[in-house]
Amino acid sequence: MKITNQKKVLLGMSGGVDSSVAAYVLKEQGYDVIGVTMQIWQDEKVEENTPESSCCSLSAVEDARRVANHLDIPFYVMNFKDYFRETVIDYFVKEYRAGRTPNPCIACNRYVKFEELLRRALQLGCDYVATGHYAIIEQDSHTGRYLLKKSVTDKKDQTYALYQMTQEQLQRTLMPLGNYHKEEVRRIAQELNLPVASKPESQEICFVPDNQYGKFIEAYDGQITETGLFKDQNGHTVGTHKGIIHYTVGQRKGLGLAMGKPVYVTDILPAEKEVHIGNLENLMARGLLAEDLNFIPWDTLPINHPVTIKIRYNASPVPGVANITNSGKLEVIFNEPQKAISPGQSVVLYDGDTVIGGGIIQSRIR
Repeated sequence: MKITNQKKVLLGMSGGVDSSVAAYVLKEQGYDVIGVTMQIWQDEKVEENTPESSCCSLSAVEDARRVANHLDIPFYVMNFKDYFRETVIDYFVKEYRAGRTPNPCIACNRYVKFEELLRRALQLGCDYVATGHYAIIEQDSHTGRYLLKKSVTDKKDQTYALYQMTQEQLQRTLMPLGNYHKEEVRRIAQELNLPVASKPESQEICFVPDNQYGKFIEAYDGQITETGLFKDQNGHTVGTHKGIIHYTVGQRKGLGLAMGKPVYVTDILPAEKEVHIGNLENLMARGLLAEDLNFIPWDTLPINHPVTIKIRYNASPVPGVANITNSGKLEVIFNEPQKAISPGQSVVLYDGDTVIGGGIIQSRIR
């Protein structure tokens, strides 16, 4: 349905297929679309090793510009370098140094796309920001609150990475691809002869070349990574590790240990420089505690609320019960024990297709 009073939208364009088709859909709906690419990385050494499909690459900026020209919409590049470094990269490095496993995409959505980009959009007189995310934003007719819901296809749904959005942000955000399947989006791009119609998706963290986290962190902060001890569940030393930044809870490959059986990282203790290993049973947890909380349909969580739970981006949702503790943390208890609860990752709660909210995992409950 086309709108009659033309609203102005600032669309974040990554140079990929999704945001490119989002530009077309918004324009067809009658919005006055302005395309913008956020320049978030300018280190030449990193740029040389950044995949062309990454939203950080120089080629991505040019792809977005070509799409904007093709669709006849204005296009600009905004410098987000310092803000991105402070809110995403510094956080990423600090978390790994502390033995946790952060999700930089969630931090980027929270601080860069839906805080700083929205602030700049409003400064420019825009009514909305928009992205190519696969998610649906609706307003509850009874409460008036804005809701975040899963996209029509679970395979591409991106709500896990959006749970920190506030009511103000949801009210001012458009996500036109929520009701589209990826195959439809790709087909539209081909029918429009968009320059990026056949561009592959990036599966890596955009600012980490070749997914080599440890190498990136050492180059970024200049700190020498100290080695430490691998210990088993009884506290016995079983080997030497190459530094805690190279490991995450649940990791099995790349440990360099010959134990005669599969072993996994169960705990990372940065103060002791220890990485603990164990079997699959040692990885299991009946629940977790999380902090830095955000809830969308309500200001807080009802007592003993039944939920479905995602403990990482690609995990299948599992049932459980959630409560707020006296200390203000989120306590989640699973119906069945779950493996590899990783501190630093996010836990996101759902009620059917609706995002309730979530937080950053602090610890697991065994």
